[in-house]
Amino acid sequence: MNDSVQSGFGVIALAAYRPDWTLFRRQLQSIRDQSHHDFSCLISADGGHDEITAFVEKTLKGDTRFKVIGFGERLGFYGNFERVLEHVPADANWVALSDQDDYWYPDKLETLLPYLKQYSLATGQARVVTETGTVLAESTNRQNVPPTHLLLDNQITGGLSVFRRDLLSTILPFPRLSNPSENHDHWIGLCAAVADGAYVVDNIVQDYVQHGGNVLGEPDRTFILGRSMDNLRNMGRRYEGGANSSALLRVMMNMKYGWSRCMVLELQERSPHLSPALQPLLEVVAPGKYWAKKLALLWSAVASKHVSLPSAATFAAGAVLTSLRRR
Repeated sequence: MNDSVQSGFGVIALAAYRPDWTLFRRQLQSIRDQSHHDFSCLISADGGHDEITAFVEKTLKGDTRFKVIGFGERLGFYGNFERVLEHVPADANWVALSDQDDYWYPDKLETLLPYLKQYSLATGQARVVTETGTVLAESTNRQNVPPTHLLLDNQITGGLSVFRRDLLSTILPFPRLSNPSENHDHWIGLCAAVADGAYVVDNIVQDYVQHGGNVLGEPDRTFILGRSMDNLRNMGRRYEGGANSSALLRVMMNMKYGWSRCMVLELQERSPHLSPALQPLLEVVAPGKYWAKKLALLWSAVASKHVSLPSAATFAAGAVLTSLRRR
C-alpha cells in the first residue's frame, strides 16, 4: 500500500441535518484545526442548504477546504451518508466520516491514518459526553473482533473511523433493508473486515456527544421485557406497516439475522474475489443449515464478551424464524 494513503490528501464526509449550531460550530472548528491538514471536508446538507452554507462560511471565514453540497430531496441519516460518499473525488487517498455534533481531538487524523498502510479501516475510541460536557463514559471501549463476531454485533462507529478510498467500490451503494438494524457503520466495518481488516486503536480520538437528537447513539445493552415489547410494536408499525403478529415476526427476523444476511449476500455479489474470507460468514447466515457452527459461534462470541447476550439471542431467534418460514 502506497504511503500516500497514510499521509496524503483525503476527504472528510460530514452529514448535516438541522444541526445544533453551537455543537456544529465546535465540530467544524475541531476539523479545521486537525494537525493533518491535507483534506477536503464535504458537508452534505439534508435540507437547509443555504442556511448551512452561510453558517459554514461565517464560522470558517473562507477556508476553501470546506464545501457544502445540498439536494432537494431529503434522504434521512442513512441516505445522506451514502450521498456524500458518492461525491468523494477519485484523487482522495482516504475517507473519514463525521457527525455534525461531536468534537475531534487535534491529532485524530494523524493518529489513525498510519494504520491504513496495513488495514482497510482504522477506528479509535471516544469519550462519551453530554452536550453540556458532562462525561458519561471515559471510553467507548470498542474491541478488535473476528469478522464473524463483528457480523453479530457492530464494533465500528463511522464517526470514529478512517478508511481507504478504494473501499468505496464495495461500500456503494448501501444495501437496503426496511429495519432499524440498517446501519452504515456496520456495513462499512464489515466491508473493511473482509478486505484487509478493520482495526480498533485504543487511543481516545474525540468526544462523542450524546443528546436527545442523536439518530444513533451508544447502545443500551440492558433487557427489559415490557420496554422491549413496546419497542417491537413501534418498529412493526414503522417498518412493516402494523403491529400484528405477522409484522412483528418480520421485524424479529430482520433485526439481527436478516440484516446480517443482507450484508453478507451483498458482499458475496460485489466481491467474489473475497470468497475465502466470506465463507465463514455465509455459513452463519445460511438459513436452515450449519446449526452446530451457528451455536458454537454464538457461544464463543458471548463468552468472549464480543457480543451481548440480547444480541446473540435476537440473532438466534431470527435465524430460527427464517428457517421455519422457509419450510
